[in-house]
Amino acid sequence: MSGIYIHIPFCKQACHYCDFHFSTNLAKKEALVSALHKELVSRKAVLSGQSVQTIYFGGGTPSVLEVSALEALLETIYGHYDIVAEPEITLEANPDDLSQEYVFALSKGPVNRLSIGVQSFFDEDLTFMNRAHSADEAIQSIRWAKSHFDNISIDLIYGIPGSNLSRWEQNIRKALTFDFPHISSYALTVEPKTALKRFIEKGLVQPPDEAQAEEQFHVLLDSLKQEGYVNYEISNFGRPGFFSKNNTAYWQGKPYLGIGPSAHSFDGKRRSWNVGNNTKYINAIENNEILVETEELSKTDRYNEYVMTGLRTIWGVSLQKVATDFGANFQTYLLRQAEKYVKAQLLFIDRDTLFVTKKGKFLVDGIASDLFLLNLRRNES
Repeated sequence: MSGIYIHIPFCKQACHYCDFHFSTNLAKKEALVSALHKELVSRKAVLSGQSVQTIYFGGGTPSVLEVSALEALLETIYGHYDIVAEPEITLEANPDDLSQEYVFALSKGPVNRLSIGVQSFFDEDLTFMNRAHSADEAIQSIRWAKSHFDNISIDLIYGIPGSNLSRWEQNIRKALTFDFPHISSYALTVEPKTALKRFIEKGLVQPPDEAQAEEQFHVLLDSLKQEGYVNYEISNFGRPGFFSKNNTAYWQGKPYLGIGPSAHSFDGKRRSWNVGNNTKYINAIENNEILVETEELSKTDRYNEYVMTGLRTIWGVSLQKVATDFGANFQTYLLRQAEKYVKAQLLFIDRDTLFVTKKGKFLVDGIASDLFLLNLRRNES
């Protein structure tokens, strides 16, 4: 099974924390969509012989496209790829785009899952992040979405400067009133070349407080567990039967094809990514070219990625898989590096699988990086 990711690189306005590729200039929207169609057709051989289980519209803000444009892209996909009988087709959407008419029209087509970028139910937080919607718009869009879609996920951000534990608890309680089958929640991070980074450097805003973010994360874990959600990946919580198939496939190392500017692809051994420039992307596609860079993953690279993704999930890191796929020396190294974290009760081993403890979840990326092999490439064979 494989997946198709389509990057829609447009946003109405720039969120202060975002470092994804996007443009607030929508003038080239039609030309970009035309290029997406051409790239889908030209790269169909990449997934030849594979069935597509998931189709994901990400961004940017895919909901800036008209429903007819989304459906036309799906028609191209269905016309050139082998799609399973009941694929998961996700659209990332911002609340300000989800009018009653838009949601109704969308529900009549193939899209069967919405991922709504709420981020917060407080206007103070939304203003700080420069989101394009208000808290009231978020609530109204959710009501319209729930009247037509069963499979809905929302995004929430914690660790926002100026926020506090009480406000975060209210955010969680508000989300729970809607009984979503899936919630994704991320700590606010300061990325290079973002407005948030510049504001912090100029002393205009305080940087995120890591201790506060960790406290809010653990409140999130406890609150959602109590309501029956499974924390199947560090930032993702789903009710049984509603785990994101797209994201799960990514964490389990399944192949996917990325379409659009800056979109990444993976075939199991190689990663590739399209040029992250709308004009260059459109011009290349119009000239029957694809500006793409490719990286061949070494055994060490694949081991590192498996450790990173495995530790973040409920499936953990199989010690037997490490030995079988990468070699006994990798397993020995992993166990040696993990020992101090096991003693500190940040990791544990159960049935030949390495897992992160609840205590270690907030620190998992740092823990995983310490388990990486960085300079043993000569021992890969």
